[in-house]
Amino acid sequence: MTGAPAPVRLLLADDHPVVRAGLRAVLETEDDFEIVADVPTAEQAVDLAARLACDVVLMDLQFGGRMLGSQATAAITARPGGPRVLVLTTYDTDVDILAAIEAGATGYLLKDAPPEELAAAVRTAAAGKSALAPTVALRLMDRMRTPATALSRRETEVLQLVADGLSNAAISKQLFLSQATVKSHLVHIYAKLGADSRTSAVAAATAQGLIRR
Repeated sequence: MTGAPAPVRLLLADDHPVVRAGLRAVLETEDDFEIVADVPTAEQAVDLAARLACDVVLMDLQFGGRMLGSQATAAITARPGGPRVLVLTTYDTDVDILAAIEAGATGYLLKDAPPEELAAAVRTAAAGKSALAPTVALRLMDRMRTPATALSRRETEVLQLVADGLSNAAISKQLFLSQATVKSHLVHIYAKLGADSRTSAVAAATAQGLIRR
């Protein structure tokens, strides 16, 4: 006779204690899950993912600290044999989705997902398969259907910083680009969005869910 399969070991990373407590309450009802730790910062998630034997990290994207969830995801997935990362966030904009997936996230789920969908996504991620929220999958499919008009990840990053109120000089410094390159990105962004100014480009991108405000 063989024993029961080993449980899926989970690490929770979210800077809101109420969210972490809620996730624990939901996930601990599943017999095949074991929560090994929960942490409030992306830095701690990277550290514990390297030291604890866990299978899946549930990762938020925005933290109060300096490291973003996408950066932590990249650090965790870069290690050979590291755990899978399932992003669990409130953000469904292109800039967040692309950053997370390019960082190596196995799945991307929104926090309003029902408990059964969350549990299924965890099991899917643990098996090494992609687990995407339906709205996220649709957004990625739309980008594939219209690649000529879709903003690139870099263009999306530039426009997000414009929306955040940064000048071209500040964007240049933050993204390690020349100001000429930033201006070139903006020209392409305007053309793709049919905009003629920073304000109209931000408005159009926000309406399409490409960036967050």
